[in-house]
Order: sequence, then C-alpha cells, then structure tokens
Amino acid sequence: MTSRRTFLVSAASLAGAGLLPGVTAPAFGADRSVLYANTLPEPAGLVTGATPANPTNVISGNLFDGLVTYDKNFKPVPQLAESWQESDGGKTITFRLRRDVKWHDGTPFTSADVRYSVLEVLKKVHPIARPTLAQVADVETPDPHTAIFRLSSPSRVIWAYLDTSGTFIFPKHLYEGTDPLTNPYNVKPVGNGPFVFKEWVRGSHVTLVRNPAYWDHGKPHVDELVFRIIPDAGARSAALETGALHYAPLTPVSLVEAKRLAQNPQIVLETRGWEANAPMFFLDFNLRKPVFQDIRVRQAVAHAINREVLARAVFQGFATAATGPVPSYQKQFYTAATQQYPFDPAKAEALLDAAGFPRQRDGVRLRFNHLNHTYGDEYKRAGELFQQQLKRVGIELTLVNYDLPTYLRKVYSEHDFDTMNVFYAAFADPQIGVHRRFWSKAIIKGAPWSNGSGYTSAEMDSIIEATHAEVDVAKRQALIHRMQALAQKDLPSISLLELKFFRLYSKRLEGVNVTPIGVYASLGDVSVRSR
Repeated sequence: MTSRRTFLVSAASLAGAGLLPGVTAPAFGADRSVLYANTLPEPAGLVTGATPANPTNVISGNLFDGLVTYDKNFKPVPQLAESWQESDGGKTITFRLRRDVKWHDGTPFTSADVRYSVLEVLKKVHPIARPTLAQVADVETPDPHTAIFRLSSPSRVIWAYLDTSGTFIFPKHLYEGTDPLTNPYNVKPVGNGPFVFKEWVRGSHVTLVRNPAYWDHGKPHVDELVFRIIPDAGARSAALETGALHYAPLTPVSLVEAKRLAQNPQIVLETRGWEANAPMFFLDFNLRKPVFQDIRVRQAVAHAINREVLARAVFQGFATAATGPVPSYQKQFYTAATQQYPFDPAKAEALLDAAGFPRQRDGVRLRFNHLNHTYGDEYKRAGELFQQQLKRVGIELTLVNYDLPTYLRKVYSEHDFDTMNVFYAAFADPQIGVHRRFWSKAIIKGAPWSNGSGYTSAEMDSIIEATHAEVDVAKRQALIHRMQALAQKDLPSISLLELKFFRLYSKRLEGVNVTPIGVYASLGDVSVRSR
C-alpha cells in the first residue's frame, strides 16, 4: 500500500533509466521512496552561501533552512525564526529562533550561527549579501534563541532576502576560523534542513537522504532525493519522458524541445517559481583590458548585436529585449529613460573607425575571446550568434566553453577573459541583484556573480550607497532610475534580454512549490504518486 510518504519505484522505471546514455540509476532498495531530480550544470559546490549559483541553490535549499521562507504573495513565513518583531522605527529586528533545530551532526542551531554568518561571511565576501545587508551594523545574541539585527538605518530590502537563498546561515562550529569560500564542508555540507547529504559522485549524482530529526515533523515525504548530473539535453528530455527524472528545475532542455514536452500529458511545464529570481542576460566586457576601456568599442559591440533575433532565434520567444539592467516588469524600479543601442551595423563600423580600429587586409579590425555561460545550450548558441553578427562589422570572436567551476575561476578569480555572456538574477529588488554588477565594492576576488567586469565609478558608487541608506520610496526610486541611466551610459555591460525560465516535472509530483521563490525552495513538501 502506498502512503503519501511512500512510493515504490517500479522496476520498469529503473530499467528505463538504465537504458539512457548518462542516466544510469543508482541501486536502491525496493522499500525506499526516491525522488529523482536534475541540476544543470554540475555545481561547483553544494552550499549557496559560498557558491551562490542556480545549480547549487536547487540542492542547497534542501539541506539548509533560512530564517524565513516566503508565501505565494512573497510575504515572510517562519522557518528557523518562529517569530520576529520590528522596533525603533525599523532599525531593530528581533528574531526568536526555534529551539528544536539541530545541525545534521547533532550540534544545536543557535543565534551564534546567525551572528557569525551575517557579520563574518555574508557582509564580507558574499557578492549579493554585501549590498543587501549593508545597513546591518550588528547582530546581538542575548541568548541562544534570540538574534537581534541592529541596522544603521531602516532597510527597504532586507525583508526580501531572509530565506536560505539569501541570508544563508552557516554552521559556525564548522566554518569559524576558515576561509568560507574554500571550506571543505562546501562539498560535503552539514545543514539543518529536511534532507541530509549522503554522497556526491562527480559526473553522476548528488544523493540526499531524509532527515529523521527534522523540526517540521512529517517532512520530507520521500526517503531519498537524488540529483542526477545529465550533461546531454537529449538525455534529460528522454529521462523526463520515461520517468527516470521526476523534476528538472533549471530550464533543462532546449526551448524547442520544451514546447514539445509541454504537449505530453504526463509532464508539467511550470513558469511560476522564478518571479523573485528575475533572470537577465548580459554581455560583459573585461574593463581591465585596454581595448575595452574605449567606450566607442563597447558601443560598437552593442550596436552590432540584434537583440530581437537573439530573443526569437536563440531563446525561441522565452525572452524579450532588455533596455537596461532592471527588468521592465519590476515597474516600481524600472525606467525606459536610458540610452539605447539599437541594432545598427553601420554605426558600429563608424565607432570602430573613430576608435582607431580600421579593417585590415583580411577584413578584421579586432580579435578577442568570448566565454559562453555554462547553464545550457542556448548560451552557446547565443555566442555563435554574436560571432556571426560581430564578424559583419570586422570583429573576430573566438568562442570558449568551460565547465562551471572553470568559468567561475576564469572570470571572478583570474579575470582571464575578454568578453562573456552571463545570466544574472535581478531578484526582487535592484539592491539584491543589480547593484553587485556595478558597485566597486562588489569586486571581490573569487566571489562568483559579483562585479566581474571590473567597472569602477565614483558616481555609481555614490548612487548605489545612497540607495542603500534611503528609506523614502520616491527618493529611492529616483536613485534606482539614476543607476540604470548611468549603467546604460557607461556601458560596462550590454543588457541583452529579460529571460523567461521554466521547470519541467512529472504530473505524479504533488506539493511542488510555486511561490515566487519556488525554484530555490526545498522539495521537502513534495511526494510522488504511484502510477
């Protein structure tokens, strides 16, 4: 008999999985319920607080809880904090922590973990938390179950950043005194969430098992959660159709294939759950390279790229052309009153002539490399389109494809690239997702998804830091508009597209989170119905 927590994986399902290239099912006992998921590509680490990237986030959210989570209206819901209270005009937030939470090694979770994580890790080395938690001056711990955030000024943004994908809580006893970005527990995590880390077989799978001591009794509803590493998009698609995969959250197949799979009555194509992520697609310049310090070269590249073709031909309509670094549907922050760079190859050529880069005998003006983002084939095809379009104006582009860890190292540690295409999450507020791209204090060596271009501007820093401190809604909006205008004027990065991401999963799944943070949420609420 099958209960809500028990689903017996059929022999046919396992056999089918074994027939797929790169999708060999691990051997599990017939009496265990297993949920098969996918992450893409293979992550660099398993701890969001150290490696804030989507392939990590979708796993880490099952291992670690946050102070809060969010409901369908993006309102905070208790998690590690069972209650909270604001006082002193919003400058003090007192969190009452759960008393029944333990780290997976048995150590009690306390307010000391919160203080350490915020002050010693997030505010110092985390590219997103650093601007988002800028107003947090101190975290007081009067007892093990109380954490008091003292803010230098009230924060308009902090309440959108208190879940585990934002204000991540580290186990202090395992991280204190180490470099949190290279701590060995980043690849063998000790969390406090519904699932416990079991193993990571590189190139194959990451296995998590049910936490029997989880504070939210009765969860999770499956015994084992296996994230399969399936590099080939065709194999991922086949795995979804055969049942070898139940859940694939990170736009796992080509967009053409997604439209086909959406016609399968056994598969759900879900676009909800990405709202708080707000994905944007950019082409970034390495401003450390002399050639890109001439704004005319950057402007020429911008005019040489046809965004409409990019959205239609590469992203199959799952995207719209961007006008700046803030997505247009964030109406409370967005402005269209910024400098634009419409597709104009003739203007691009004139700018390159003016910059002193005439065509040579072979027709080439400039040669440089371009790193393609690693999150799917669309980014490689985008690079190929850039290569074709830039060739038209005399720029020869050499495309470079790396795995995710190498990509992150080349860009954010070694700065060894000329240009790159990259997806960034704008998140629910520009202070969370956009400021890190343009703030000089977000140039943090080794910190992924920070200011990779190396852009520095005293004017931009002033605008960003004023935004952090501003509590008046209208004044803050005006500052965010100024930030967008300056980003488009200085052009350290070309804002290309507003992306529309999706998840694919089996209709046998019940309890999939469709809140605005759904893609990062735990699968602890999910069960698998029998066929």
